[in-house]
Amino acid sequence: MPQQPGSPNFLERLAVLEDQVAQLRRSGWERDEVPFYPTSLSTLAYTDSTSFETAWETILTPRTATLSLGIVAIGDLVGSTYTGGLWQVRLAGTDIVMTGSVPATLSFQFGAAVLDLAPYRQLTQLKVEIQARRTSGATTGGKFGGGGSIGIAPRYARIL
Repeated sequence: MPQQPGSPNFLERLAVLEDQVAQLRRSGWERDEVPFYPTSLSTLAYTDSTSFETAWETILTPRTATLSLGIVAIGDLVGSTYTGGLWQVRLAGTDIVMTGSVPATLSFQFGAAVLDLAPYRQLTQLKVEIQARRTSGATTGGKFGGGGSIGIAPRYARIL
């Protein structure tokens, strides 16, 4: 006579569910990579402006609570003068949520943060801008003729 499998009791089903949740946590949550786009040909990676200028931007729909963002920036060398500056990340056109400096040393600077998107969840389109400006260095010459430049780019951007 064939055996009939017994119905699992509540504790067995709970143990199976707990194991499945633990596996999901160990494997990590699925992440969406966010592309950024240069704002013009002359600011593909560099800006020589003395006021903040958007070099990279994207528009996303904030479906989740956070955006993990990494930035890399570097100054310039014009003749024997090093260029330094500042960078910032702006959300929704007004909110500055991440800032950093670029010392006049011609060395890479890295910034990273997990940005809270909860205040923007009601928006269907959220603009994210990566901006930079020159604060010191040569005032003539350089990549575009306006002095030393600040090179900046996103290293990664993931919706978590």
